[in-house]
Amino acid sequence: MLDDILGLWPLAPASETDWLAGLAQDDGLTGYEVPGRPDAAWVLGGMYERGGTAGDSVNHSQSRDEHPGPGWQRLRWAELAARIGDPVVPHGLYPCFRCFPSSKEAGIRPGFIEWPAEGSLDRPTWDQLIRFLTVHSPQGADTPCLTYYNPIIAQDFEQEHVRSGRLGDARVLFDNPDILYTPSNLWAADRSWVVCTDYDLWGTKVCGPQSLVEDLLADIEIEAVRLPWIS
Repeated sequence: MLDDILGLWPLAPASETDWLAGLAQDDGLTGYEVPGRPDAAWVLGGMYERGGTAGDSVNHSQSRDEHPGPGWQRLRWAELAARIGDPVVPHGLYPCFRCFPSSKEAGIRPGFIEWPAEGSLDRPTWDQLIRFLTVHSPQGADTPCLTYYNPIIAQDFEQEHVRSGRLGDARVLFDNPDILYTPSNLWAADRSWVVCTDYDLWGTKVCGPQSLVEDLLADIEIEAVRLPWIS
């Protein structure tokens, strides 16, 4: 599996991230969050709710997530927000653990919700995003792309982990056994769009043309929102 992934996504020069660093005005320690180019939306990480009466928690970690298994169903951010009276993302905040501040008071019991992973998209959302970007890229699956893994998730502060490959092969990156996170950044080689998943967040920022962002917001599978205060 590792050889297959590395074969599809060989190492690329670290200098490929120079333009991201310039846009973000940042060192990329947790990922390069670039401004909207010219527009941006946030794809919200998947969370799940347990049905029935059992309250056993899942082993949630700061890494990529799979579906929790039988008895769990996808819980959309908008649904939970409406249920407990919170905004989907409070004004001024990023999508993160500080969202849904009323959950405890609203009776959300420990073990009944698996919150989104920090620093990585879950597999269903990652697959949905790759399918979406493929449809909205002129070269489709053959779109040349690059990825960057921040040094925290790569556990390597000596060199930058940058790889190049095809957008159509991006789904396999979820299964990289060496790095248990989806890439911190994924971008088209022509720089028409950029994706950023910050190490500390529950969501992924997608920057690109307004038409791409509007279609993302209207997509029936992906849950995405505009957050003007951080776009």
